[in-house]
Amino acid sequence: MEKDNLLNHEIVFASSDKNVSKLITSLKKENRIVKIAPKIYTTNLNDKPENIIRRNLFYILGTLYPNAVLSYRSAFECRPTSDGHLYLSYGYAKKISLPGITVHLLEGSEPVSEDYPFMGGLFIACSARAYLENFSQGYTNNGVSKCLPQEVLEEKLEKIIQSGGEEELNLLRDTARKLSKQLDMTSEFKKLDSVIGALLATKPSKILTSGIALSRALGEPFDGNRLRLFEILASALREKHFEDMPDKNTDDSAYCNFAFFESYFSNYIEGTEFEIDDARQIIETLTPLPARNADSHDVLGTYYIVSNRREMSVTPTSEQDLIDILQRRHRIMMTARPETNPGMFKTKNNKAGETHFVDFQYVKGTLKKGYEIYRSLNNPFAKAVFMLFMTSEVHPFSDGNGRISRIMMNAELSAAGQSKIIIPTVFRTDYLAALRQLTRRDNPEKLIHAMEKVRKFSALITGGNFMEVKDFLQKSNAFETDDDCILKF
Repeated sequence: MEKDNLLNHEIVFASSDKNVSKLITSLKKENRIVKIAPKIYTTNLNDKPENIIRRNLFYILGTLYPNAVLSYRSAFECRPTSDGHLYLSYGYAKKISLPGITVHLLEGSEPVSEDYPFMGGLFIACSARAYLENFSQGYTNNGVSKCLPQEVLEEKLEKIIQSGGEEELNLLRDTARKLSKQLDMTSEFKKLDSVIGALLATKPSKILTSGIALSRALGEPFDGNRLRLFEILASALREKHFEDMPDKNTDDSAYCNFAFFESYFSNYIEGTEFEIDDARQIIETLTPLPARNADSHDVLGTYYIVSNRREMSVTPTSEQDLIDILQRRHRIMMTARPETNPGMFKTKNNKAGETHFVDFQYVKGTLKKGYEIYRSLNNPFAKAVFMLFMTSEVHPFSDGNGRISRIMMNAELSAAGQSKIIIPTVFRTDYLAALRQLTRRDNPEKLIHAMEKVRKFSALITGGNFMEVKDFLQKSNAFETDDDCILKF
């Protein structure tokens, strides 16, 4: 391994390979890398170690502890606690002190088939496993517990009832029952089972007589008009040939550089506006601006997903898989806004201007029916545009729908090795107008044309040099908010 190759990475790991070890020793003597934690070096000689660690935390843990599972409260929170504690299930127990972070390796099971691959060799515990773990006996260390309080868990279970009904809660319970035997957590399952039983027993009339419950009794309902629009779009997409545009951002630095601007613009057009340098500081330090904590986490949450190549290679393979992917990504993206019920579908109707989105009672059914149409498409770009429109049109969550729709779009492209798409600020009006043309006038052509145009533009955003990419975007008018400006490239 050459020195230049090592220096291309912000994080360098100690190695048992003698040649690599010699290179690391040589680079240390030359003051080109510095040790910031056991087995961890960095080529970044300017930033504080704690910022470097936070920025690369999951990559570091996935590399040093492959098949570790983000567990207990960390499975729900997807980040360290406010005091810097993170909890992982692993083959043995150990407390690891990193700059600014305390990682608790807790002896536990390796990933089960229901757990989600996250970053590097790291996994996230599935919901059923996370509930079991959080119902275990939680120790307290300096006031911090590995488990969420029971009242918090009960609130989460109640939201499942609101969002998915009794069926969804019973599905969670069935999965937990199966996993409890595999994970040797039968006593934890008894606690979970008791709480679920209590919740259902205290509000039986609401569950049995609500619109959601009645609809489910008749079979999962769907929005017929939206299905008609989905068919119109899919039909138009099938008739066209789309150019192959392989992603040129193949190395990690270029992929993450694109992801930064992808996250920046996706949040900006939704009203989460930052100066570019402020947004860069938030991403690089993984530290929100004090005066804008929630907004900062919006940018961070989006970036966590779109910079994760593994996550962005995941596309739905079944109706339920679509539901799970949407809810998982939304949970990660909106974790800092508990009032939005991260990962839970909306429980009341929403609209934008004069556009009323799918009734909350029909969200799951419409998505599942939409999946049937989606799977009939073969071209990655066609699937991406369809996924964008379907998610946007259903508007399944109380907040974050625009961002999640663009994440779902780009996952289709990234999974196929195609260039992802950025919707720059200057193109916002064109983009929203194209969506409305299909929603209100049954016209898919403007949406397809707009997405083809912005796709060609996005394919030119390449390389890991931040300033060069920023300069290209400025020359293209990407940051302009004036309606008189146009996208130039």
